[in-house]
Amino acid sequence: MKKQNVRTLSLILCMFSYLLVGAAVFDALESETESSRRRVLEQKRTEMKKKYRFSEEDYREIERVVLQADPHRAGRQWKFAGSFYFAITVITTIGYGHAAPGTDAGKVFCMFYAVLGIPLTLVMFQSLGERMNTFVRYLLHLMKKVLGFRRTGVSMENMVLVGFLSCIGTLCVGAAAFSHFEGWSFFHAYYYCFITLTTIGFGDFVALQKKEDLQEKTPYVAFSFMYILVGLTVIGAFLNLVVLRFLTMNTEDERRDAQERASLKRDRGLLDGGGERGRDRRRGGNGSGVERSRSHSTLFLPMEEGTSRINLIASPAEEQEARGSPCRHRLHLNISAGRRRPESNLSSLWSCVCHRLGFCGGPVLPHGERHLNSVYYNSVSYRIQAGSPASRGHTGPSSPGSTLSPGHSLQEFPRSRRKSV
Repeated sequence: MKKQNVRTLSLILCMFSYLLVGAAVFDALESETESSRRRVLEQKRTEMKKKYRFSEEDYREIERVVLQADPHRAGRQWKFAGSFYFAITVITTIGYGHAAPGTDAGKVFCMFYAVLGIPLTLVMFQSLGERMNTFVRYLLHLMKKVLGFRRTGVSMENMVLVGFLSCIGTLCVGAAAFSHFEGWSFFHAYYYCFITLTTIGFGDFVALQKKEDLQEKTPYVAFSFMYILVGLTVIGAFLNLVVLRFLTMNTEDERRDAQERASLKRDRGLLDGGGERGRDRRRGGNGSGVERSRSHSTLFLPMEEGTSRINLIASPAEEQEARGSPCRHRLHLNISAGRRRPESNLSSLWSCVCHRLGFCGGPVLPHGERHLNSVYYNSVSYRIQAGSPASRGHTGPSSPGSTLSPGHSLQEFPRSRRKSV
């Protein structure tokens, strides 16, 4: 099962578990209070019926009139200020419910207005949140630089801490202002700010609903509008910093899986192509040997009195020749004509190096024809050429048939050995 599916199922289970926990807690906290309040309201209604002597139908009518008159306490709800307030609650999805369109034309326009306005508002707050995070990151970097910190980079922990403190500060400023203008307690004002800026919008606490506030308190109306917009921007910046990273995890995993699948297909295509080329070479027979040797890549590094050949990948011709003659993988010295002394890879190479550099006192090679063949060690070949004093200036590439001049041993040319890569 894919990691995205597992994550989705885990999130679904976590959400339902969270809902069950919330329902149990709210039931325990609010159920008894609701029952007691209902008993009190029933008692008051009975007392009012006895006192004013009206029937149940009269009470229902009075109740309906009071509820319909409640939104009009703040003045005209559908003048420009009230309409602007309502438009803010629509496109920000706060939806207090303190006012609602009464005409069919208003309800139709509200639906179309919300369809276009809500996505636009979400994109705007998300973009403003990104810009705000960038500005805060620059300020933190500048502050660290001024204060002389060694590391002036801004980490994710720094940004999360600043965003959290910004949200708390925004809520506290709003709570202080609304508790002053509305006459609420600080706790109730803080609760109103939290419910508003998280776009829950229960409507149990709504600002600008006292008598004629929308028409008579213009500065307070402007502050309320700006606070909602700026506060939503701050909350959006914090959510953009923390929550949206988790929201895009599935998309990032899917893109990574797509890249891995494309890489596997590409590698499989290369392997298939390599197999087809191998079959073509086998069908080509002996005539393709030259072509194979031409396509084999080698690296030549000519240096003084010798040439190194480093073949990290053996050529096809060398592989075929090695299968037919296993001694090709060994270092062998033709000490005399018609006599070959096979040695192991490591010991032969070390013996050659010791004699050339004079580190060990081994036997001196006798005079005569000396032939130093190629050293094939795993997939690396190393070729050394030494010659007579007259040929010391020669730096051309050596061949497998390079020989030593008669009368000279390897120790007579201490500089003909050179470092290999």
